[in-house]
Amino acid sequence: MFSSKESFKVALIESLERKFGKGAEEASPIEIYQTIGTLVKEKMNKSWVETNKRYLKNEEKQVYYFSMEFLLGRLLESNLLNTGTLTTVQDALLELGIDPEEIFEQEHDAGLGNGGLGRLAACFLDSLASLELPGHGCGIRYKYGLFQQKLIDGHQVELPDYWLEEDYVWEVRRSDKAIGVRFGGNVHSEVIDGHLMFHHTDYETVMAVPYDVPIAGYDNHTVNTLRLWSAESTTNDFNFHSSNRNDYYKYLEYKRSIETISEFLYPDDSYFEGKLLRLKQQYFLVSAGVQSIIKMFKEKYNNDLRKLPDKITMQINDTHPSLVIPELMRILMDEEGFGWDEAWKITTETVAYTNHTTLSEALEKWPVSLVQQLIPRIYMIIEEINERFCQMLWFDFPELREKIPQMAIIAYDQVHMAHLAIVGSYSVNGVAKIHTDILKEKEMKDFYTVYTSKFNNKTNGITHRRWLMNANPKLADLITDTIGKRWINQPKELISLLKYASDPAFQEKVRNVKQDNKRKLAKLIKDRCDITVDEHSIFDVQIKRLHGYKRQLMNIFHIIHLYNVLRDNPNLDITPRTFIFGAKAAPSYYFAKEVINLIVTAANLINNDPLVNNKLMVVFLENYSVSLAEKIIPAADVSQQISTASKEASGTGNMKLMMNGALTLGTLDGANVEIKEMVGDENIFIFGLTAQEVLNYYQFGGYNARHIYNSDHRIRTILDQLVNGFFNKDEYEFKDIYYNILSNNDEFFVLKDFDSYIEAQEMVDQNYRDPNNWLKKSITNIAHSGKFSSDRTISEYASEIWRLSPVHV
Repeated sequence: MFSSKESFKVALIESLERKFGKGAEEASPIEIYQTIGTLVKEKMNKSWVETNKRYLKNEEKQVYYFSMEFLLGRLLESNLLNTGTLTTVQDALLELGIDPEEIFEQEHDAGLGNGGLGRLAACFLDSLASLELPGHGCGIRYKYGLFQQKLIDGHQVELPDYWLEEDYVWEVRRSDKAIGVRFGGNVHSEVIDGHLMFHHTDYETVMAVPYDVPIAGYDNHTVNTLRLWSAESTTNDFNFHSSNRNDYYKYLEYKRSIETISEFLYPDDSYFEGKLLRLKQQYFLVSAGVQSIIKMFKEKYNNDLRKLPDKITMQINDTHPSLVIPELMRILMDEEGFGWDEAWKITTETVAYTNHTTLSEALEKWPVSLVQQLIPRIYMIIEEINERFCQMLWFDFPELREKIPQMAIIAYDQVHMAHLAIVGSYSVNGVAKIHTDILKEKEMKDFYTVYTSKFNNKTNGITHRRWLMNANPKLADLITDTIGKRWINQPKELISLLKYASDPAFQEKVRNVKQDNKRKLAKLIKDRCDITVDEHSIFDVQIKRLHGYKRQLMNIFHIIHLYNVLRDNPNLDITPRTFIFGAKAAPSYYFAKEVINLIVTAANLINNDPLVNNKLMVVFLENYSVSLAEKIIPAADVSQQISTASKEASGTGNMKLMMNGALTLGTLDGANVEIKEMVGDENIFIFGLTAQEVLNYYQFGGYNARHIYNSDHRIRTILDQLVNGFFNKDEYEFKDIYYNILSNNDEFFVLKDFDSYIEAQEMVDQNYRDPNNWLKKSITNIAHSGKFSSDRTISEYASEIWRLSPVHV
C-alpha cells in the first residue's frame, strides 16, 4: 500500500488535517478509523476497477454466490492483512502513540448473518479472491444486522443492531445500477403468433439499489465484489402536488413498507406479516441479483443467453435463495422469448444448490396462497415445474409413484423450497461427508434415486487468514518461524508441524502463546462481566447459535452436576475449569431463551459460592459476534461440539477452534467425523450416540427419557433442581425446560448421551493434567487443520461444480 510506515504516517496525518484541521494526536479513534479505512479502500479501488475490467474482457466463467446471510464481522484488519499493510498500519499508529486495537474496535461488526451459514459465505468470498477466482456475493444490505443481545436479570433482550450508525467506509452506492423488483399484481396470458405470452400488470415496484463492498484477495491484486441490495421506494405513483393530504400519508406508509424489506435480518415468521416480509426479502434478493447478472451478461455476450451456463454459475446458499430458479425462468421466457424447454435447459445448467441442514424447520415451506399473492408469475412457473416433475416421476420412476406427494414441489398447500432447489439445479452438495451421506441415504433418498449424478460433498472450510493470522497473530508468527511462510498460501503445509508436536522447546512456545491469549480473555471477562477467572484453568468453550440440537442444555446440566458433586465434596480433586458460553437465541425461540436464563442463573449461583469457585466458574459473554469470537477462540483449550448426531450438517466453529489448538469434545456429527479421521482417536474426545443410532430412535422409537430420569440419580437431581426452587425462590422458573425434556421425550437425547458426556469430560480433566501430552495433542490438531481451510473447499467447488479457472490481475 505505502512504501514505508513513515510514508503512511505522513499520509494519515495529512488526511486528518485536511478533514479535521488538527493533528492525528487530537483526532478521535472513530475519525482515525474512518481515515485509515478510506485510505485503504482508495488503494484497493485501483485493483477493484482492474479486476472488473479483466472479468469483462475475460472469457472465463464467473460464479455468483446468492446468500441471505453474509456475516462479515469487521473488515479493516482483514483488508489490511490481505493488502499487505497490517504491520505498516500498526507500526505507524504505535509510533503516533495510538493503540491499534482501539482503532480496530471502532468498526461495527457487519452482522448480516445469524451464525455459521453467514460466516461461511464470508469465508468463501475471501478464498475466492485469494485464489484469484472470479466470484461475487449477492446479499441484502440490512439496515439492522443480527440483534444486539442484552441480558437483563438473566433473560435475553433484543435491541436493534444499527451497524450503519457510522458511515460504512467499505461500501460504494451504485445508484446507476438500480433494479426494479415487482410484487403483487395480476398476470394474464394471450397467444401471439402461436406463442403463449404472459403480461404482469398492477404490480408494485420496489427499487433495489446496490451497495458494493470490495473483497480483497491475499497477497494479490484481485478485488472481487460483494453486492448488497437495499430496498428503496419510487415516487412515480404519487402526486406530491396534490392538495389531498392523504396522498402524502399514503406515500409515507408506502415508503415505510418498502424499506422494511431490507431493514431486519430474518423477521419473526411465526405470524403472517412476518412470513410475508421474509418471502419478500428472498424474492427481492433473487430478482435483483438475477436481473443484474442477465443485464451484464447480455452486454458482454451480445444477447446470446444460450451461453449462460458456459459463463455463469448461480450458487444458492441453502434453500433461502431457491427462487433464483423460477426467476431465471421468468426472465428467459417472458423477457427474452425462450420456450419452456430451452429456458429450463439453460436454468438447470446454470444453478447449483448447497444444502446446509436436515432440520425440517430450515427446509423452508411457504403457503401456496402467500406465494400466489406476493409473486403471482413466479408461482405459475413453480406450478409448471412441479407439474412436469411429477409427470416425469410417474412415467420414468413408477417405483416412486407412491412417493410423489412427499417429493412434489407443491403439496398439501405448501411450496417446498428444498425440492425446488434440487429439481432446478445441476449440482446438489452437502457440507460434510456424514451430512451428504444422510442426504443421499435418508433425508433425500428418493431425490438421490432420481438425480444420482447431481449429489456430491464439499466439506466446509474457514479462512485461515482471519481465524489464525488475524485472530491469533502470535501463533501464526510462531508457525511461520518454525516451518516457513508457505503454509499461508498452501494451508495444507501446516501438516509440517507434526514433526514438532513432541518437541519441548516448540511446546513451550505454543504454551506461552496460549497462556497470553487466555490472559487477554480473562481481562476481557473481568472488564465486561466483572468476573475474575483463573487464567490457568481449563478454558472450556461453547460458542454458537443457541438451539436445542446444539445442546447447550447438556453443557449446563454437566456444570450443575459438577457443582452438586463439589458441594458434597469441596476437596474433590478436579482440574479447575472455566466454562465459557457465547450464544444468541432467535427472538421467538422461547425454549432457547430459557436455556440462556438457566446458564446465567446457574453461573450467578456457582460463581458466588466460595466452596467451589476456586475450581469451577461459568461465564456467559453477551452479544456474541465475529469480533468476540476472534478473542475467545485463540484462548480456548476445549472446543465443545456436542450437537445431537445427524443434526449438525458440518459446523465451522469446530474448525476455527481446532486451528487455534483447542481439542474437540464432540459427537460423531458434521465435520467432527472428519476431524477425528484426521487427528486420530487419541487427539479428540468423542462421546454419545452415532447418527445412525439417533435416526433409528426417530424411526423406530424405543427411547424413554423418563426411564433415565427414574434410574439415574444425577439426572433426577438436576431436573428436580429446575422445579424445586434450588436456583431461586421461583420454583417454577425453569419448569418449561423440565417438561420439555420429560413430556416431549427429550427430542435431542440430552439425557441419553449424558453419561457418555460425563465420561468424556472426565477424560478431558485427566488429559489436561499432563501438560506436555496435552500440548502434543493441541499441536497435532493445528497441524491437521489445513484440510479445513476454505481455500481447499473453494478449490473443490471451482473444479468440480463451477468449472472455474483463476483470472490473474
